[in-house]
Amino acid sequence: MGGTDGLGSIGTLGGTNQEWLEVARRTYPPRKVEKLVAMAGAACTVFGREGYARASVDALAAEASVSTRTLYNHFPGGKAELFSTVVTWTAAEVKDAQLARLRAVLDPGRPPRPEDLERDFTALARAFVGLMTEYPNHFALVRHIHAEADHVPAEVLQAWRAAGPEPVGAALTATLEWLADAGLLDLHGDAALAASHFLALISHTLTEESHHGVRPLSDQETERLISGGVAAFLRAYRAG
Repeated sequence: MGGTDGLGSIGTLGGTNQEWLEVARRTYPPRKVEKLVAMAGAACTVFGREGYARASVDALAAEASVSTRTLYNHFPGGKAELFSTVVTWTAAEVKDAQLARLRAVLDPGRPPRPEDLERDFTALARAFVGLMTEYPNHFALVRHIHAEADHVPAEVLQAWRAAGPEPVGAALTATLEWLADAGLLDLHGDAALAASHFLALISHTLTEESHHGVRPLSDQETERLISGGVAAFLRAYRAG
């Protein structure tokens, strides 16, 4: 994910962001770690405001109150490495939150009763959708990724997917397979497709209408879209 000095290189070790920071603190002097984190935070602000294509290295350095030379010393890959770092960092934060909510609502050790299936899927959908307001900086970056996909380097797009969407999709797929094994769902032979349908049904219209959370919808409209998405999913996949 870029050069050898940035947080992105630590992220390739896997684990949570806290584990990455612990590795960084063992690897680099404290002042260097502070500077890396400060530059990444400033980059998140600039990219969230201006997007990838419009953000300049000068603007990124100015936001972090460092020289462009200092920025390149820490992130040799420049703008692409910084964007990869902040996107994967924030994606990992959201991923950790999504996985925690998934385990809390649909725990394989506590299979839901058939009559509680809609209630539990609705609770999961609310939890996932609520992350847009909890992590606005990340979803601002995601908005720019979708708008500027032809300008964002392909390796950066793949790093983002690997840090967030892919592990969440895999975990949700495994959860749906467990529910199918319990006789609660019929996945029609494609658990991964069912997982993608669930995510699309609970969030696509809401995301589009709120512009990835920039203009939040009313509570009533949010609930209507979530409930309708869950109902549509269960009409397609509830075991007969």
